Amino acid sequence: MLTAFDKELAPGARNAIRVCLKVQPHERVTVIADRDCEDIAASLVHEIREVGAPYKAFILEDVAQRPLVDLPKAIAEDMEQSQVSILAVHVQRNELGSRMQLTDIVNRRKMRHGHMVNINRQMMLEGMRADFHKVDRLSSKVIDIVRNAKEVRATTKGGSAFTATLNPNYKWLKTSGLISPDKWGNLPGGEVFTTPGNVDGTLVIDGVVGDFLCEKYGSLKDSPLTLRVKDNRLVEAHSDNKELESDFWKYTHTDANSDRVGEFAIGTNIELKEVIGHILQDEKFPGIHVAFGDPYGAHTGADWKSTTHIDVVATRFNIWVDDRQIMADGKFLIE
Repeated sequence: MLTAFDKELAPGARNAIRVCLKVQPHERVTVIADRDCEDIAASLVHEIREVGAPYKAFILEDVAQRPLVDLPKAIAEDMEQSQVSILAVHVQRNELGSRMQLTDIVNRRKMRHGHMVNINRQMMLEGMRADFHKVDRLSSKVIDIVRNAKEVRATTKGGSAFTATLNPNYKWLKTSGLISPDKWGNLPGGEVFTTPGNVDGTLVIDGVVGDFLCEKYGSLKDSPLTLRVKDNRLVEAHSDNKELESDFWKYTHTDANSDRVGEFAIGTNIELKEVIGHILQDEKFPGIHVAFGDPYGAHTGADWKSTTHIDVVATRFNIWVDDRQIMADGKFLIE
């Protein structure tokens, strides 16, 4: 792995290691990166060294063929010895299964894990420089409001209008960027989420879609994807970009639950000023995002699974939790 790196990455790397993951000198860290993210990984490793913690760093292309069918054995074995792990890679098609194997180890061992999937220089200079203590304070306010709510209603300037009925048996989780052993988190962080009981209505996705489709299509500002959801299932998908429409429909019909809303989330990273066309950061943008597919049941309590998980992000939300409005035109009313 490279030891030299762009010094502009240092503040974001410092935030990741010292604030978000709180790495201590006595803890062992597993760092997993790929060639595309080698510079970012080098900045993270530099901070780990500064802390004085032991670590091992892997470049995926050195230990396995891409796209990854399974998590490489050497990485899995190393994680069994660590308290902290970081994944900084650009995903390829059909690699979600290997990432699920990784998070299975994280969940079982109660590791603090930073998930930096599709991280890039822009996100290191923007989202990763956020004041995550500030983001955490807002996230705590939001989760206190939604935790006992019955429903969340939402509209957007772009034409979204939908209602989520909440299931009291499903847990809300906070991934504000301050990562604990209870739940691994994406970095940059800033969201609260659950598995919804039911979602009905129309979502006009003018932000971004997730997984490998994000890299292919980027920002959807000029060609939104309109989705209709009934009884928590995707029943229609339309876009002027017919290739996007087709790709998204195929993805959400991979297995019996790929079209099911598995995640309902509110982005809380108020340090983000615009959607940039990258799901890792954009799903933290203030507003609502949902994901079709796997519900992260190990954390939310949902008793079903899927082999897929794809987030969709819209912008400029109005949000009501029961009868209380908490956001107007994309701005929180509770800060």
